[in-house]
Amino acid sequence: MNIQIFGKAKCFDTKKAERYFKERRIKYQFVDILKYGMSRGELNAVRNAVGLDAMADTTDEDYPLFQYLATADAKMEKLYEVPYLIKTPIVRNGKQATVGYCPEVWKKWE
Repeated sequence: MNIQIFGKAKCFDTKKAERYFKERRIKYQFVDILKYGMSRGELNAVRNAVGLDAMADTTDEDYPLFQYLATADAKMEKLYEVPYLIKTPIVRNGKQATVGYCPEVWKKWE
């Protein structure tokens, strides 16, 4: 298992995800999405796993602007340029990924 957690340092769900893997002694790599962002390849891999709409943080004040972008490519470009619009945590295990706190899915990965 090769776990990556993309999250925000002050995000409650990100901390819960980290705790989930720590408690089970599963090694993971944490990436602060606000500091380092995500590469286009990583964004595309997550999009392929969960879909574009699941990736956007609907609680962010800029979400209405994101929602009205015309094309999927424009939305992906916006997520790449403005990482705080991405819902966290994003947990990747190879080509599989989840967005948000999803212990029921992570348990299947063990």
